[in-house]
Amino acid sequence: MPVGSITRGTTNANRLRRFDRWIAAQPALRRATDPLVVDLGYGASAVTPLELHRGLAAVRDDVEVLGLEIDPARVARARAQLEEVRAGGTAFDPAASVSFALGGFEVPVPGGRAPCVIRACNVLRQYDESEVADAWAMLTGRLAPGGLLVEGTCDELGRIASWVGLDPGGPRTFTVALRLAGLEAPSVVAERLPKALIHRNVPGERVHEFLAALDRAWRVHAPLSVYGPSQRWIRTVTTLRDDGWPVEGGVRRWRLGEVTVAWSAVAPG
Repeated sequence: MPVGSITRGTTNANRLRRFDRWIAAQPALRRATDPLVVDLGYGASAVTPLELHRGLAAVRDDVEVLGLEIDPARVARARAQLEEVRAGGTAFDPAASVSFALGGFEVPVPGGRAPCVIRACNVLRQYDESEVADAWAMLTGRLAPGGLLVEGTCDELGRIASWVGLDPGGPRTFTVALRLAGLEAPSVVAERLPKALIHRNVPGERVHEFLAALDRAWRVHAPLSVYGPSQRWIRTVTTLRDDGWPVEGGVRRWRLGEVTVAWSAVAPG
């Protein structure tokens, strides 16, 4: 039997684009000998696995995406939608290497293959915080060597997102990705933190300090708004780095509204 519980399954087109864009840049995908990617808990529609394949195929044309759902009705619906794709009745590539199967945290993969990436978005949000560590361990245990688990949360339109990047050794990074146009304060992401962090956004916890520092730098660089929100964000992230936060990546990522830090910067105390 699949491991896990049936959750709400809410999904929207383009909701996970910020996750997809980040995954496409990761060595776990680009250097994989077997570019199999699992979309765990894709929800009530086949759209997000199909979008994931389209985004990743731009950097790995041999990528395969397997969508797993614990609800048999959702698997049947996704397979029916895939038939429409195969018939050329959608905007997706009819030959897209996408499939759907029943499964949960045990990540059943035909032939015993190990995925290079597992994406689990808006799944653990509906579980208890005490269940996160076991879910992480089960999922990362299914990864190929050098593989990556991306586990996080976003709003319904995909404009506010955050996620943890994990390998079989545990969590390694934490990323915030925001739509910068009209952004008042980066801490808007507080309501969309991963389950491991959402209840930790209180004084005395590292993630609270991080979001406060992000907001403070965003305010300091408000005059740069005349040059556009991307320039303001780049300076915001640069300030964090200069202040000693373990920021990863560079301007190419930052201009997209992203900031990634080492997990140690926000890990619960």
